[in-house]
Amino acid sequence: MNCTLRHRSTALLAAASVLALAGCSTSGAATTGEDAPSAASAETVSVEHAQGTTDVTVDPENVITFDLGVLDSLQALDEDVQGLPKSGSLPEQFSEYRSDEYVNAGSMKEPDLEAVAAAAPDLIIISGRTADFYDQLAEIAPTVDLSLDQADALNSFTEQSRTLGEIFGKETEVEEKLTAVEEQVAETKARTAEAGTAMFLLTNAGEVNAYGPNSRFGNIVFDLLGFESAADVQAEGTHGEAVSFEAIADANPDRIFVLDRDTAIGQSGGEAAQQVLDNELVNGTTAAQQDQITYVDSASWYLVGLGLNNFPAMIAEVQESLA
Repeated sequence: MNCTLRHRSTALLAAASVLALAGCSTSGAATTGEDAPSAASAETVSVEHAQGTTDVTVDPENVITFDLGVLDSLQALDEDVQGLPKSGSLPEQFSEYRSDEYVNAGSMKEPDLEAVAAAAPDLIIISGRTADFYDQLAEIAPTVDLSLDQADALNSFTEQSRTLGEIFGKETEVEEKLTAVEEQVAETKARTAEAGTAMFLLTNAGEVNAYGPNSRFGNIVFDLLGFESAADVQAEGTHGEAVSFEAIADANPDRIFVLDRDTAIGQSGGEAAQQVLDNELVNGTTAAQQDQITYVDSASWYLVGLGLNNFPAMIAEVQESLA
């Protein structure tokens, strides 16, 4: 389900009721005069997301995100986070978050619930990889599932970005960045009309998978940017359809885009994508003969995905392949 925003509300939070909000109760005479706490107001926004509707404080101070695309967008909006999944591969663009200043919230597939609870966040943001932990995380703090619809990349990303704009009070900045992305997409699509056919391949432990239209990566290359698919790829799920070198040769694409999953996740010891595809069958394709095989930034495409900084960078890689 795509994320949409339904309404805003204003909640009055009294400093004296902190214990009550934490599930405790107090008794005794009320304090007065200088000792009386002052009431603070906190504006909230009701967020409809993939697993329900959650009231979230506007411009939350302590945020944990398990989605690196969201982290990228928050960077673009000059918003900081309190914690993120640091167990496993963390792309170089997020190297600053390796500091102990930021909570290690586990991995994208397995949150450290104790660490998250100890951090006492105001908001937790999850997506597909962490979706199964929604109920447990929602018991700790307001949690929203901002998963993207992989078959409708731009519209889904637009709604997610606008949701973040509403939550953090950055609506104007979000619209400016979305306009720039739309212009970049239109510019690229105008150039792909004469670019010939293409295949999008993922190498993993020496195996090769292909992605066609309406798939995790194919939706960007084919559906959004307008390349014609060289093969009838019937992929289901997130890992594409296994293909042979013979199938690649038979498709004879004019262009090939390649994502090395081993590199993305920091897996060592196997063959790099260039080695896997360096064979007579692939080398005989038009793409290879005309030096039109593009090895995309694996971490950017596989781990981060669509973010307000990273999405334009992904499109730029495709643009550069057309030069």
